[in-house]
Amino acid sequence: MDEIPVILLAAGGSSRMGQAKQLLRWGEVTLIEHQLQILQKLGHPIIVVLGANAEKIIPVIDKYNANFVINSNWESGMGSSVATCMEKLQADFPSSSAVLFTLVDQPLMSVAHLQKLIDSFSSGKASIIASRSDEGWEGVPAVFDHHYFDELGKLNGRQGAKSILMKYRDNVQFIEGGRILRDMDSMEAYQELLTEYLKNM
Repeated sequence: MDEIPVILLAAGGSSRMGQAKQLLRWGEVTLIEHQLQILQKLGHPIIVVLGANAEKIIPVIDKYNANFVINSNWESGMGSSVATCMEKLQADFPSSSAVLFTLVDQPLMSVAHLQKLIDSFSSGKASIIASRSDEGWEGVPAVFDHHYFDELGKLNGRQGAKSILMKYRDNVQFIEGGRILRDMDSMEAYQELLTEYLKNM
């Protein structure tokens, strides 16, 4: 089986939420714990990228079998978090054939969708397997072949992994994710998605 580390990007400051998004309650656990519980079922190494509120989050996730790295430059944007995790990935998991990026604020994400992304990947073909919503949004979760590791490691600022996805669009295979790709960037969105999640439990 290809070694495909899973990156959980969770460094943001949640400025529009007014509190740490990662530590919002999601069922009986916090949002970041919920995401880790999903990711652990994939059976691949996990790297969590932290930044804002790292000192509050680390004690919460310490019991999970996950590596973490702190992006001290998190305020500059998603690109710096991607670059930070790529440095750790290449140091700790040098034989990785690909990497799977996920976001902490897509709380309806399923194991089935993530597994489908991984299963659709074939090593050595410079492929990218990305998600597409029913509204036409395209992006992460996405699997990037190791061919892109150097470029991912050079990202900075607000230019995240999606910029590479768009640059090499001819190499991208999209997996339909429907409504589970919705993210939450406000308290209203959080309440709406949490209500939907609890209703479907």
